[in-house]
Parts: sequence; structure tokens; C-alpha cells
Amino acid sequence: MSTSSIAQVTTGGRQRTTRRSDRRAIALAIVLGAQLMIILDLTVVNIALPSIAGGLHFSEPSLSWVLNAYTLTFGGLLLLGGRAGDILGRRRVFIAGIALFTVASLAGGLATSAPMLLAARAMQGVGGAIASPAVLALITASFSEGRERTRALSIYTAVAMGGGSLGLVLGGVITEWVSWRWVLFINVPIGILVALTAPMFLPESERQPGRFDLIGALTSTAGMASLVYGFIQVAQNGWSNHLSIAAFAAAVVLLGLFLANESRVAQPITPLRLFADRGRAGSYVTRLLLVAGMFGMFYFLSQFVQEELGFSPLRAGISFLPMTGALFAVSRFSPRLLGRFGGKRLMVAGLIPAVVGMAWLSRISPGSDYLSGVLGPMLLLGGGMGVAFVPLTMASLAGVRPQDSGAASSMVNVTQQVGGSLGLAILVTAYSTAIRNSARQAVHVAGAVQQHQSIVHAMASAFTLAAVFDVIALLIVVVVIRDRAPQAG
Repeated sequence: MSTSSIAQVTTGGRQRTTRRSDRRAIALAIVLGAQLMIILDLTVVNIALPSIAGGLHFSEPSLSWVLNAYTLTFGGLLLLGGRAGDILGRRRVFIAGIALFTVASLAGGLATSAPMLLAARAMQGVGGAIASPAVLALITASFSEGRERTRALSIYTAVAMGGGSLGLVLGGVITEWVSWRWVLFINVPIGILVALTAPMFLPESERQPGRFDLIGALTSTAGMASLVYGFIQVAQNGWSNHLSIAAFAAAVVLLGLFLANESRVAQPITPLRLFADRGRAGSYVTRLLLVAGMFGMFYFLSQFVQEELGFSPLRAGISFLPMTGALFAVSRFSPRLLGRFGGKRLMVAGLIPAVVGMAWLSRISPGSDYLSGVLGPMLLLGGGMGVAFVPLTMASLAGVRPQDSGAASSMVNVTQQVGGSLGLAILVTAYSTAIRNSARQAVHVAGAVQQHQSIVHAMASAFTLAAVFDVIALLIVVVVIRDRAPQAG
């Protein structure tokens, strides 16, 4: 073969490699753009909650359902969405989920009552549950294990975690300049664009034979919804309320049926063997606890800066920028550090400042201001989570058998959404309990002053419990998770 022929073959090979890399980059941008839209809707309504409460007449405890209606259907049906992608094809299912999410967003923006908004938020969660599992599964399948996958997962983690805090900023801007309804309307053009471009750049996965575990999906979703409903009833009416007791009993029965079904059915949506690996099981529980604290923090802190510090929605959204910037910046360095120090050390190094930041928030008082009581904790939490979540995601996916890759990828999102909804319900319960206790104890203080002090004290109680979640997560990392051989970052 002549030198010119060799050069032509080499050039042609490079061009094909470049085109393949370009298509993978565009495909990654599409799925991550969709994932960002789905993640944004977990928190983008936080800043808009006071406006939503006034416009649609929500009570304080019931207001949390604007978030929980989304996270419960999202987290409860994620594993079924992952199974649907395996059986029907991931691209097909991804597009269907995005289409449903887009229609539900339009319906939510047009809602004229609280039930209409909650129904639309629940349908958004269903659409997100159908589409989201394909994102991580496509990334895992498209990038080989090692440096390429680590870099892709670091971007995914930055989107998954940074999107939550970015949603607070975006929610503030939209609520201030337009209306809370546009917090939902903005998804419509993005969803249409993703649905139209996905067939051109996303490859279709090979369809696998299988069955849908509908019983597992329904019992897990209904069980978690009952558990959250029980905590919300406690927040409204106290621990002796009959509805809360009945809800907790129903949760125990439904979740017990779920576990029994998963241990017997031939193709479960949650293969219990995923939890046989000690490190993987520990990573799931750690993520659940960390997200439980983070989403509760978003919920209460966004209301604190508006109702107690007097920030406008725009200023409140901008006040979360330091956390967003710290998380995005630090998460970009995490893959490089992973190969040098190992996942466990990075997780510990990230969780320590997160614990300190949450404990700092638990010290807020009526005299706290943004610079002394909020900014420092935000930077610690953003930086700490940016360091910890990349190795935590790697620990959740490492060593998974190919036939379980879809379920393992979905479990990462499931623990995140279940942690968010369950953690928020528990922290709202702690908040409401502190409000009631404060009202009974302090009877000689003027009404308005007493109410102000009670609210801040109750928020501090919620942050204290969130700090406890983070401490338990740190202990699990130290005691349970073992460091695997580090990979080149």
C-alpha cells in the first residue's frame, strides 16, 4: 500500500471517529438538556411557592404537595420507566416521556385551582419517570467504563445536583419578571425541541423480551405516597390523628407487599440483588439521606429569604447563585481527584463541609441576615455536594451486571426522588411540630413578634434534623462503603 493510500485511510478513520464523537456529544447534550428540564422542575417552583399559595389558596402544610405530587410519581415510577425502556426501546420511551412531561407542564401553567395544579404536577412526575431512566442508561451504554464514562457521569452529576439549585435561581427570575405560571410554561418549547431532535441523534436500543412488574410499581408508589401523606397529616393535626395512623399502617402493608412481590416475581422492577453489594446499598442510602436534607433546605430557605429577610422572588433566586456556582465548579474537578484519592476519601471530604453547612443553618435566628447566616452555609453545601456526588454516583453503578444496568441506573434517580419527597415530608412535620410547641410555650409575647420568632425557630429545627441526616450519611460512608480500585480520571 502506498504512502498516499495509508494517509487516506488514516484521514478517513479520523473523520469517522470525529463524526462519531460529534454525534455522541450532541446526543449527550440532548439527553442532559432533557434531564436538566426534569430536575429543574423539582425545585423551580420553590421560589414561586408563596405566589402559588396566594393565587390558588394552599395552606402551609398542603403547599408541600406542589413538590411531593411531582417527586412521588417521579420516584415511584422510575423503575417501571427503566423497565419500559429495556422492553420497548430507550429512545422510543424517552420521547414518549418528554411528550407527556411537556403536555403536563402546559396544563400546570393553565391550572385555575389547587387540585388542577397537583394533578398536572403528578403527571409531570409520570413523564419524568418515563424519560429520565433512559438518560443515565444511554450515557452508561455510550461511554466505556473508565475515563470517558467518568467524565460523562461528572457532567451528568453536575446537571442532576446543580440543576436543583439552578432551578431556584430560574424560578426567582421567572416569578419576578413574568408569573409563577411561566415556571411551568417554559418547559413547553424545550420539550418540543428535545422530542423533535431526539430521533435524529439518539440511537435506539435493542428491545429485550420481558414483562412489566405493575404490581411492584403500584405497591411501591402507593406505599411511599401513604408514608408521605401520613407525615403531612401529622404536620397538620399532630401524631394522634387517625388519618395519619391509618396512612402509616397502609404504608407498612403496601411496602411489605412490594418487598414480597419483588422477591418472587420473575422480572422485578427492583432486583433485590442490587442491594447484595454492601457498597452499592450504602451509596443508595447515603444519597437518599443527603437529598432528603438538601430538598428540605431548598424548601425552607427559599421561604426564609423571602418571608423573613424580605427578598423579592428575583433577589431570592439570585441569592442561591453562590451555591449553584460552587457546586458546578467543584464537580468539574471531582473526576480528576477520583483517580488520585479514591471514591471513599472524596465522599468523606465532601460530606464534612456539607454537615458543617447544614449545622450552621440550624443556628438561624430572627436576627440572622443573608451574609452572616445564609451565604456561608450555601458555599459549604454547594462545594461539599459537588465533591461527594460524583464518586457516590460511581459507587452506585460500579460492578453492576449488564442485565441490571437499567435498574441500577434507575435506582440512582429513585433514591434521589424518594429522598426528596420523604425528607421534605419529615422536615415539614418537624417544622409544624416546632410551631405548635412554640405557640403553647410562649404566651406573653405580642402576636406578630411571637409568630415571627416561632417561624424562624421552626425552620431552625428543620435544618437541625437535616444536619442529622447528613451526619448519618457520613457515618454510612465511613463504616459501610469500601473503596474500589481507583480509575484514571
